[in-house]
Amino acid sequence: MSHTVLPRTLLPRTPLPRTGPAPAPRGRIGAGFSPVPHLYLRVDCPHSRRVTDILTELGLARSITATVLGADPRAAEYTALRLAYEAAGHHFDGTLTAPALVDGWSGRVVSDHTPDIVDDLRFLAAHPAFRAGA
Repeated sequence: MSHTVLPRTLLPRTPLPRTGPAPAPRGRIGAGFSPVPHLYLRVDCPHSRRVTDILTELGLARSITATVLGADPRAAEYTALRLAYEAAGHHFDGTLTAPALVDGWSGRVVSDHTPDIVDDLRFLAAHPAFRAGA
């Protein structure tokens, strides 16, 4: 019995084009994500302002780290946010939005949906490690 050896073919190094829109990250802290949150916020965004107000109201402002995005999309903060989105979705090519809740342990965007972020912050406020005195 003889075996035919097939020639090796090289796959292209460029990613294949996405056939649909990038899925929105809609995970939740505590549902597969450990509670090591990091927020990306924008100064001129009313949704980010709401998240900032909730952080203060719940006493989490000193317990949860945040990065405020500036006006220059070429800045390092935007690169870090892009990497977090790419970690959440293979070859993510969608729009970067803020606020965005990122799991600091895995580096993945958990959610960029403000109501879910607010609910997750309320969940974390009840956790002893995130209380203002911690």
